[in-house]
Amino acid sequence: MRSASAALATAAALTALVTLAGCGGASRAADPTLPSARPFEGLPFVGVLIADGEHYCTASVVDSPKGNMLATAAHCVHFDGEDASDGYEPGPVTGDIQFAPRFSGAGEGTFPYGKWKVSGIHVPEAWTEDDDDRGDYAFLTVEPDAQGRSVQEVVGAASPDWSSGPRRHVTVVGYPNEAYNPGNRPVTCATDTRRDDDEPYMLRMRCGGFYDGTSGGPWLADHHDARRPGRLVGVLSGGDTDAESTAVLFGKEARELYERVARGAAKAS
Repeated sequence: MRSASAALATAAALTALVTLAGCGGASRAADPTLPSARPFEGLPFVGVLIADGEHYCTASVVDSPKGNMLATAAHCVHFDGEDASDGYEPGPVTGDIQFAPRFSGAGEGTFPYGKWKVSGIHVPEAWTEDDDDRGDYAFLTVEPDAQGRSVQEVVGAASPDWSSGPRRHVTVVGYPNEAYNPGNRPVTCATDTRRDDDEPYMLRMRCGGFYDGTSGGPWLADHHDARRPGRLVGVLSGGDTDAESTAVLFGKEARELYERVARGAAKAS
């Protein structure tokens, strides 16, 4: 299972820590019965988190009154107590983080909707106080663009679902890191979920190709296309291998944090 690890202010350290966290997990022998993620053109409201010019995790725009909120994994943006053994102080990532919707392309890549500065990091108490994987999700706020538009105005968003059951048909989107994905293309997989046997607050899916970098990617129920994005039931947080991934099932605690951030009542971590 992925440990609760997060990011540093340099891309190299971010990538190293997210890799240590198992964000994507190790590969394994191909199973002909197992679905596999496929590269695709991407979704406007899904993109990458960038530090020092390199992407290291996935995030998506979640519908909100101000249109300025993202969802991702907590370990992508906030150190927990387990990181102290690696010499990192618990707390939010420092330094500039940007969100690049629908990023793709080899090398430096392309940014069809620009880069949006992350202005706030909000994680649940289960993450900050208990070092608990059940808190491995985060809501971020981003600043408007130079024209004063919110990110949701420009790229759209998926609505959150706070009352989903564990058995859903989901579409999962993520950006494997460049070592597994030289073209920096997003990948997607549509498959069924079930409750995790060991951690009942988690959803589990089986689909190959979700390597390091896909952490934070949205799990969308009832997804059709960019115009009908479906409902966000969780974000990719863990998995033993690239072929088995987990997400905290959004519920009461996630809704309470989201609503505090949406009202501007939540203090950034």
